[in-house]
Amino acid sequence: MNRQEDRYPPIADYALISDCHCAALVSARGSIDWCCMPRVDADSCFGRLLDWDRGGNFAIFPASDQVTVTRRYLPETMVLETCFATAQGQVRLCDFFSVEGDAGAQSHFELMRLIEGVSGNVELHIDIAPRFDYGEIIPRVRRQGNGVYTAIGSDMGMVIQSDVPLDVIGHRQLAGNFCIHAGQRFSLSVRFEHPELIDTTPNTPPAAAPPERCCDAIFERTCRWWRDWSGRIRLPYPLDEQSLRSAIVLKSLSFERTGAIVAAPTTSLPEWIGGSRNWDYRFSWVRDSVFTVRALDRLGCDRESDRFLQFVQRSSAGSAAELQIMYGVDGKRRLTEVDLDVLEGYRGSHPVRIGNLASRQNQHDIYGEILELAWLWHAEGGNIELQYWDFLVDVVNAACERWRDQDYGIWEFRDGPRHHVHSKAMCWGALEYGIRLAQERELPAPLTHWVETRHHIRETIESEGYDAQRGIFLQAFGEDYLDAALLRLPRIGFVAYDDPRMIRTTDAIRAGLEHDGLLMRYNSPDGLLGREGAFIPCTFWLVDCLARQGRPELAWSYYQRGLRCANSLGLFSEEFDPDSGQMLGNFPQALSHVSQIMARLALAETAQSTSKPA
Repeated sequence: MNRQEDRYPPIADYALISDCHCAALVSARGSIDWCCMPRVDADSCFGRLLDWDRGGNFAIFPASDQVTVTRRYLPETMVLETCFATAQGQVRLCDFFSVEGDAGAQSHFELMRLIEGVSGNVELHIDIAPRFDYGEIIPRVRRQGNGVYTAIGSDMGMVIQSDVPLDVIGHRQLAGNFCIHAGQRFSLSVRFEHPELIDTTPNTPPAAAPPERCCDAIFERTCRWWRDWSGRIRLPYPLDEQSLRSAIVLKSLSFERTGAIVAAPTTSLPEWIGGSRNWDYRFSWVRDSVFTVRALDRLGCDRESDRFLQFVQRSSAGSAAELQIMYGVDGKRRLTEVDLDVLEGYRGSHPVRIGNLASRQNQHDIYGEILELAWLWHAEGGNIELQYWDFLVDVVNAACERWRDQDYGIWEFRDGPRHHVHSKAMCWGALEYGIRLAQERELPAPLTHWVETRHHIRETIESEGYDAQRGIFLQAFGEDYLDAALLRLPRIGFVAYDDPRMIRTTDAIRAGLEHDGLLMRYNSPDGLLGREGAFIPCTFWLVDCLARQGRPELAWSYYQRGLRCANSLGLFSEEFDPDSGQMLGNFPQALSHVSQIMARLALAETAQSTSKPA
């Protein structure tokens, strides 16, 4: 690793904090190196993760060179506890976004940092360097009195409060050094605010916070909110610690105001160090979000499913013709992709991108995902209103019209469309679920046309997307490549898990795509330069298939290998390099956590056929 790379902590060193509105990553050294407020897709206000010199950060760490760090999330919460131990003593740091409310998360757009001396005396250093708009704007930092500081630049503003005296350095940042003794407690906070509301006369602080906003009360309310949410999880068997953590991560990636769910809270963490496969994941992919709400629904968290259904219908204007594969968290459709060439990127991996060009792609699996979610809603006793049914009919009809066309597929290839088997099977799934809903709910639909089209799709896939010589399904018509997305075919009922064709396809994927117990996504060209790591969700998809094929021992071995891709806090990235043991890609990744939960459920549900504990 060169000096430039060495400055950046490994991705695994980071922890997520969230209030279902904002998000931040905290390093093991107590530095907030990524933070977006007041929304997860907002321009960063601390962004050292993507440019060590320009991005800005908020660090609290011991002055000693010899520090032992231990971290955990407080049980059933998104409150991060970091303990620093030096030769002189120990200190505890709790990081969280304040949140409260009943079912919904009410945010104050406020990041809290609580410091407590545990033993001895520890010298601490504080450095707060706000940098707005991905480091483009260095805000003017001012002291307002009474431990209140402000940072204002362009259309962004920040109110910083500190129990610890801080020095203003060149109107660009804050810094301070102090010694904390056992039993002492201090707090710091950063709150987003519109600049016109805080641009007061110098030395005139913003209005003081009301007494009920004291730090202890905020801490208790935040912990209570997360524990109340976690307490709603219901399963007929105990939920293991990793699956509970994954569920909390998924909740933290939801956007409370609209019901959207982002793929990850970061942009441009590379799929290979030094490479250019760096994408912005702070958007709501319909596919990934359906996976997420499906997993949460299995855990008894049905509110997220209902709200995401409403989000998709609003964002698409209730019309399949207006349907996109992804949206902004507010339903925005134009997600223009821009390269931020001035940023060096994580460990020199550039370009850094904001926006996502894939938002304009045709990916036909989306029709099946939407109908699967509607079917799930129906199966759980949800009401299918006539207005929503009209939208679903429109989606099924779109699948009827477009299944013959090429698309860019689940992996969003950038070298042109193909006749992807997975996409066409999901169009089949849209028809399958649409037909079932119409029949069981006695809803109006062109059933004869749907049944005929469903049959035609199956015939076409089985003749053109199937290699009869090897007895396996292929990635695309007229090609000979493998694709881990085919492991999803049994989920929609296109083929049974234990169908000999599916067993052979599963084994071919294992043989052709496995690397040190983890799966790559595919072995075909994709129109992109460089390499990528093993795709963590695919390994858990394999676990699901193997478990339901009656191969529990093999399923468990892959599951344990997949679990080793998580960091010490139970967070998964998108990809993993088996050779170096390094996390790759945006972090934490919703699809990885979803797939882990579903794999664990598959193992539990098939536990009667294995001696392994459920």
